[in-house]
Amino acid sequence: MTIRNRISLQFTLIVASILVVFSGMVYITSANYRQEEFYNRLIQKARTTVRFLVEVKEIDRDLLKIIDRNTISALINEKVLIFNERNQLIYASVDDQVINYRPQLLTWVRREGVVETTDGENEVIGLLYKEQGRPLVVLASAYDRFGRSKLSNLRRTLTWGLVGGIGLTIALGFFFAGKSLQPIAHINEQVQTITARNLQQRLDEGRRQDEIDQLAVNFNHVLDRLEQAFDQQRSFVSHASHELRTPLTALKSEIQLGLRRRLSTDEYENVLQNLMADTDRLIGLSNSLLFLARTLENLHHMNQDAVRLDEVVFSAQDELLSARPDYQIQIDYDSIPESDTGLQVRGNENLLRRVVLNLLDNACKYSPKSQAWVRIGSTPDTCRLIIRDEGIGMTPDELTRIFEPFYRAGNAVGYDGFGVGLSICQRIMDLHQGEISVVSELGKGSTFTVSLPRLQD
Repeated sequence: MTIRNRISLQFTLIVASILVVFSGMVYITSANYRQEEFYNRLIQKARTTVRFLVEVKEIDRDLLKIIDRNTISALINEKVLIFNERNQLIYASVDDQVINYRPQLLTWVRREGVVETTDGENEVIGLLYKEQGRPLVVLASAYDRFGRSKLSNLRRTLTWGLVGGIGLTIALGFFFAGKSLQPIAHINEQVQTITARNLQQRLDEGRRQDEIDQLAVNFNHVLDRLEQAFDQQRSFVSHASHELRTPLTALKSEIQLGLRRRLSTDEYENVLQNLMADTDRLIGLSNSLLFLARTLENLHHMNQDAVRLDEVVFSAQDELLSARPDYQIQIDYDSIPESDTGLQVRGNENLLRRVVLNLLDNACKYSPKSQAWVRIGSTPDTCRLIIRDEGIGMTPDELTRIFEPFYRAGNAVGYDGFGVGLSICQRIMDLHQGEISVVSELGKGSTFTVSLPRLQD
């Protein structure tokens, strides 16, 4: 079932329920009013009849019957019966009809004083009238043709009104549901035209005032992120192909050189050393790409434990210095933690060590004296790591792109590297809900700041 039909059905059921309840209440209320009004007329008729019979000496039973028969306001099937204290009938307004009544009714009237009941389609009232200490029971019954006719007309009116109201509700509900959902249909038409080849196309955002406009705005934001992801993917493939092609081309050239003519032992050794260097470059690039891919693959399956940030830093320092003894790294604290949990974060120790290794390696590699300064600190909510160097630095334009895969600053081309390390660092920080930022000035060095949520006590 479409949303349009579902909304129309729900709207119709709600309105139909309201109309049914309202019509039922009107009909039941009118029926009760009619019955109460007719009972009051019967009571007045019964009291008038018994008073004429008992209190007016000039009127006897025969005259009273004549008066009852010729009364202008006589009711349909009207009958009045009067009984004495021994339940003997002492007056009947009709002689040509069989009068049926239940003896229990007389007892009921004597006990209650006034009784309202029915006999088939006729309404019946019982009235206790005391005359000089003699309790008389008066029964009056009649058929309310006029009241029931009005009630029947009201029932037909309400029925047709209910049918017409429901029909009108269905039509209006279907129409207005279609009008309300028309912007969504328009959005669907626009979405169907968007493919991987025209991700730059955007939906019409209207006036941005209602929920549908907000849906279009949010969808456009998704398209922005998708377009950015596709651009990054294309850039990644392009840069990766270029980085792989360079050492492969060098390998092929060295091999061709060795096959072109017979070389001396020293020349062959030089060729092999070049091949080894190019092979190491390929292995390093492949490892970087593999690590980047595994980081993205394990996005939702990464094991996280309580990790001390300073221990990660010292571990990364030892690993880096064992590979590059010429590097100089100085580590200091903003303040000594008062407890063991003062510098604890929740994360994956190996991945966090990779971040620190990459940042320390870059800081030393791009510094003339291969030096890096590290400060470790914390706040009530975060643990912070600041890595500073006095290296080549970067321009403001380069700072906006350094976390893109394979991007390298213009003054870093002469240094070893592939432009993947900082991209890996940012991905790892995203996995840990952390942040990495940089401040740099060309020729004066760079300062990287890593912030991670602190593990609360």
